[in-house]
Amino acid sequence: MANDLFDSLRTYINKVSVNEKSASEIANSVNAWVRESGEAVKQKIEEEVESTVLRMGFVKRAEFEALAAEVAKLGGKPVVAKSAKKASAKKPVAKKSAVKKSTAKKASK
Repeated sequence: MANDLFDSLRTYINKVSVNEKSASEIANSVNAWVRESGEAVKQKIEEEVESTVLRMGFVKRAEFEALAAEVAKLGGKPVVAKSAKKASAKKPVAKKSAVKKSTAKKASK
């Protein structure tokens, strides 16, 4: 992608130098190219996230809600998904500070 960018910029600079295109036309072309590239990258990221999520066994919220509605329609109780991390029922243990015994020096007369 970096090579494409540099090649495109080199081409645009050459076109400006030979007065084939104006700077504003080049700016518009580069702007359009950046938008298209951004959309392509965004689409690729969305595809990767979706495939990874499916591979991990997760479902989309819409799919879950549709299935829960179907279960409710059939008369069963929908199972509510609980968080994988449950809050610990243990009380937090407070750290006890170490108590230093001070050694009192006897004053000598």
